[in-house]
Amino acid sequence: MVMFFMGRRIVWALLAAALVLGPAPASAGGETGPAGLMPELSGWTASEDIRTYSPETLFEHIDGAAESYLGYDFQALAVGQFRREDGSGELTIEIYDMGRPRNAFGIYSAERYPESRFVPVGVQGYLEDGLLNFLAARFYVKLMCYDCGPEAESVLTSASRAVADKAGDGPGFPSVLSAFPRRGLVANSERFILRNFLGHSFLEAGYTALYRRGEEEFECFIIDGRSGEEAETMLRRLSEPAAAGSPPDEDAAFHWKDRYLGNVYVLRAGRFLCGMLRVPDGMTGAVGEFLDEIVRRLAESER
Repeated sequence: MVMFFMGRRIVWALLAAALVLGPAPASAGGETGPAGLMPELSGWTASEDIRTYSPETLFEHIDGAAESYLGYDFQALAVGQFRREDGSGELTIEIYDMGRPRNAFGIYSAERYPESRFVPVGVQGYLEDGLLNFLAARFYVKLMCYDCGPEAESVLTSASRAVADKAGDGPGFPSVLSAFPRRGLVANSERFILRNFLGHSFLEAGYTALYRRGEEEFECFIIDGRSGEEAETMLRRLSEPAAAGSPPDEDAAFHWKDRYLGNVYVLRAGRFLCGMLRVPDGMTGAVGEFLDEIVRRLAESER
């Protein structure tokens, strides 16, 4: 086991005091279900009734991808089909109710790319050829335009904003994301993984972000353990390769080398686990600074 001192006792104490139970889940988007968010679009008419799907029937619509959505506690899907009144194009709108804003961010972040073409719709959206996907409150919305010609982008943008106006933005991106240090952060690389974080069934609610320093890449992560006791239990199990049954000093981080994750560093701060993965051997001296900053930013974001 390798440990290093970071001198964060005061910050950690403030964080622990602020995070006894953590904030209650936001009820973003009100009680409106996904079907209630379908817009009325000038020049377009519904070509069929709105179709709805539950967790039990989602596979009927997206058979190959259903498990990914169910893994984020998918609640309901509404699908609307629209046809331009002059018959020159078709538009499909899929509205996924993921139950909680962080779950909606999780599936959205799993499908976007840092290099995507982002647009200001809802919390965030991105455009690709003939489609626009965006995040709004607890909803993940996907629009696809067929045979819309050169007006496809304007059709997608106006329709998406009509849906977003009904859904509202809710709390925006998860507040935990603000705890990731800015220097070296690859923009829009942040993700949320609800279950089996780092491949461990006992790890849940993990956030990751990709960093670059020159030609080297590494990741920072934050796990929300809901309570200090739960975070401590997760830490003991996760750090078994390094701990040898002996917990570290409160100002230290566990370190071990994993076959797949490279150099791993992890420590507990209140109800959170903070850590780094795939850290290049040449930058181990900077690990303490990164983890200190994450702990400080977490305390600030939760005040």
